[in-house]
Amino acid sequence: MQMGNQTRRQFVRRAAAAAALGLATAACTGAPMLSRSKPRIVVVGGGVGGTSVVRRLAADHPGALDIVLLEPDRTYTTCFYSNLFVGDLRELEVLQFDYGRVAALPGVRVVHERAAAIDVAARQVLLGDGTAFPYDRLVLSPGIDLDYDSVPGWSREAARIMPHAWRAGPQTALLKRQLDAVPDGGLIVMLAPPNPYRCPPGPYERVSMMARALTESGRTQTRIVIVDPKRNFSKQPLFQQGWERHYPGMIEWLSPMIHGGVQQVDPATMTVETGFETYRNADLVNVIPRQTAGAIAVAAGLTGEDDYCPIDPATMHSTLDPYVFVLGDSCIAGDMPKSAFSAHSQAQVVAAGIAHELLDAAPVRATYRNRCWSLIADADSVFVGGWYQPADGRISQTESEISALEDSGAQRQTNYADSAAWYLGLTSELYG
Repeated sequence: MQMGNQTRRQFVRRAAAAAALGLATAACTGAPMLSRSKPRIVVVGGGVGGTSVVRRLAADHPGALDIVLLEPDRTYTTCFYSNLFVGDLRELEVLQFDYGRVAALPGVRVVHERAAAIDVAARQVLLGDGTAFPYDRLVLSPGIDLDYDSVPGWSREAARIMPHAWRAGPQTALLKRQLDAVPDGGLIVMLAPPNPYRCPPGPYERVSMMARALTESGRTQTRIVIVDPKRNFSKQPLFQQGWERHYPGMIEWLSPMIHGGVQQVDPATMTVETGFETYRNADLVNVIPRQTAGAIAVAAGLTGEDDYCPIDPATMHSTLDPYVFVLGDSCIAGDMPKSAFSAHSQAQVVAAGIAHELLDAAPVRATYRNRCWSLIADADSVFVGGWYQPADGRISQTESEISALEDSGAQRQTNYADSAAWYLGLTSELYG
């Protein structure tokens, strides 16, 4: 009997989850498996989350662990701050980092290969050539995966014409080239993503930086239309205030109550058809699709019946496997947004948990922090943030902060300076 794709996916997820839950009947001990002298930690993903765990473990417990970081790319391009490249305020090269300093840490090995699968029963990660990396603890930080089927007419191939640029690197460069080619009086259409997704204010900062680049080059008659599946978005009053102040008449935001949904896109004719209007011969179409946990987490059954991985809010452990931690964009983090700041904060809890379980370090009570800045125009930066703690089975926000509409220009400039200092500090700590 053959199974359909959905049934097959559910079967694989349930089988993997059952195997993982079977492991939970045994206590998680600190003894290394396979008679190794040191416990082995395998980290999948060399973005902020994964690299933060590696850095913290190597700094606090030098040489005590055998740490393997699996990351296919030799150069990491930060998604955060990539909108400033779109806005002509940063070069792409200054957003790129290699792993040389990470690989030089005591007990750390960086393997530039893609993790192809996780055998949760055998507690090992497999590469495409069959090479296996057994682990005592696995840290999953693979980021997001894009649902190329979520926008009718769009596809992985179509992204070469209608870029998403939601993974920084070549797609970001493609988006910038297309923006530079938009004529004055041209049309840009952005399809914003549904919740939840990486960097909630990101699409709207990107639009701001597009408008900034257009304005600086004299293309002030260009129209930018945002087709949004959400009825509201992060920092909406702040963004809309800034758009009217800096780019009057250039940016139009459409809620689903107005546009009625995206019916079809056609890359060949650069057309976007909605229930309200059809936009033909657009000069740039930025499609930011629905997102899920990284494909490797989904395939391993670590998302259960969801699109993201459920975790214990006090430890960041997968609730489906006691030997796996999941952090960053792939996890269900309650009130915490999917951001680099969040991933770095979660990584501290993960590193402390690993040290407690495998090295008898003192336990650490989980607390989390996030702050997210968005640049609307030159030195006009706004922020949102909060503090979080485990409560009622989830990560819950305990305090919040957000820029005020009446903030002075000096305050907005200070916000930008704060964001630049944070970016430099974080990237220097992780990769410098």
